[in-house]
Amino acid sequence: MPNMSLKKVPMPTQDADVRRTNFEEVAQGYTKEMAMEEATRCLHCKNQPCVSGCPVNIHIPDFIAQVKDGDMEEAYKVISLTSSLPAICGRVCPQETQCEEKCVRGIKGEAVAIGRLERFVADYHRENHNTPAEKPESNGHKVAVVGAGPSGLTAAGDLAKKGYEVTIFEALHEAGGVLMYGIPQFRLPKEIVQNEIDHLKEMGVKIITNFVVGRTDSIDAIMDEGYEAVFIGSGAGLPRFMNLPGENLKGVFSANEFLTRINLMKAYKEGSDTPIYHPKKCVVVGGGNVAMDAARCARRLGAEVHIVYRRSMEELPARKEEVEHAKEEGIVFDLLNNPVEVIGDENGWVKQVKCIRMELGEPDESGRRRPMPIEGSEFVIDADCMIMAIGTSPNPLIRSTTEGLETNRRGCLVVDENEQTTREGIYAGGDAVTGAATVISAMGAGKKAAASIHKYICKKSR
Repeated sequence: MPNMSLKKVPMPTQDADVRRTNFEEVAQGYTKEMAMEEATRCLHCKNQPCVSGCPVNIHIPDFIAQVKDGDMEEAYKVISLTSSLPAICGRVCPQETQCEEKCVRGIKGEAVAIGRLERFVADYHRENHNTPAEKPESNGHKVAVVGAGPSGLTAAGDLAKKGYEVTIFEALHEAGGVLMYGIPQFRLPKEIVQNEIDHLKEMGVKIITNFVVGRTDSIDAIMDEGYEAVFIGSGAGLPRFMNLPGENLKGVFSANEFLTRINLMKAYKEGSDTPIYHPKKCVVVGGGNVAMDAARCARRLGAEVHIVYRRSMEELPARKEEVEHAKEEGIVFDLLNNPVEVIGDENGWVKQVKCIRMELGEPDESGRRRPMPIEGSEFVIDADCMIMAIGTSPNPLIRSTTEGLETNRRGCLVVDENEQTTREGIYAGGDAVTGAATVISAMGAGKKAAASIHKYICKKSR
């Protein structure tokens, strides 16, 4: 009989007073006994609604059944049939709005902890059976991948398994994309990301770093080197600002720069060569996961942190778990407020952030109630730092240096149902197509594009 408990097995975590002083992982992970207990809550539904909620269609009830029986390696094999990065997805995917949202157990209680179980299985495999990946026999065809983020790594892995000679061209000095530069160590340890990248290399994937496509060389030049198709997974790394008065003052950062310095360049470590400003009082503008990451990093650097968001808690787009962790760590949520000016001191540094109170009106095109300013409600927050986390867009470099690539009004590449761009042989996916989205949706796009590229090259080769 299934375990009919209405609650998930709790996830062990670092105490909030301890973790806000370090960058070690907050969630400690299940023990084997915890994982097996949680697995007994799965009803193994015949129609498997949870699978339809997963962008890469992991066979969720099948892997959970193996966990229930204590066969963690078989569970890992089931997950690996469709997912290339389970240790990563188990940590950072918004399961509550995807697979777990579809879980039948969630109707009268909490859904099965699918993400926690996926993480446990991947960690168990890495710690107990982490053998080198086998290199498939080459099929003689070459594919180029632009960007070593979630979509690029997934596409490269799926193509390598089919025998393609894959080369990834990465702009930064390390592979991993947002997994390395954006998501903090306390949510996603970088050694886990590196382990996944190492497995790709063992499969024969070549990664060339410090290669800015559109500057170092063009896509056309790459294709002239014998690559039969290209997948663009370059992400959306161009930060947005609000064009406020005073936004160019010292102490104003994009979340991208702030997080890259901390995560990729390890600026939080004592003795790091990369400088990082240690604010005393920091205002983070935005309400998504990036805002939570920036706020929690600033808190760990010793700052009092205020998150300023123009809607209410009900509309906050960040993961519920991240919001709860931020609150526990002492971060202040100044909701239904919006910045209108950054005020500086005599030395050109941020001194205050002027805000205006908001109220919610009718729903806008996103379906959320539109925030409207309340006249005469301005107030100031004392701060020596402001971090803008209001979204990003794709860098225009690739589209401006490659003929035949159409983009939409947001600068995102236009693709068809097969992830092919408006130019034959060039495919794209992830944030370069959708704008800033989730890791798992980018992986799903990379997986779909890899399948389409395989069909395209097979058809050409006949």
